[in-house]
Amino acid sequence: MKATKCNYCGSERYETRRSEYLYTHRGEYLLVPNTPVEVCLDCGTMYYDAAVLKEIERRFFAIREKIEQPDRYVQMPQKAYA
Repeated sequence: MKATKCNYCGSERYETRRSEYLYTHRGEYLLVPNTPVEVCLDCGTMYYDAAVLKEIERRFFAIREKIEQPDRYVQMPQKAYA
């Protein structure tokens, strides 16, 4: 997936990591742990491969349409800012 230059700072130094990705669509969420990501070592900008994001989107809609089951459900607290 390696980007050639960071779009934010211009660095060419990256590291492959795994992180949690939160997919949102019209007030619904899918938390995807262990998502591969390239991280700029100079500014921290994160780059996800397009194929990874498409698969997350596919899984979200498959779960929403009850074609697939999620691994588990989690509760998320909510608090308004104002």
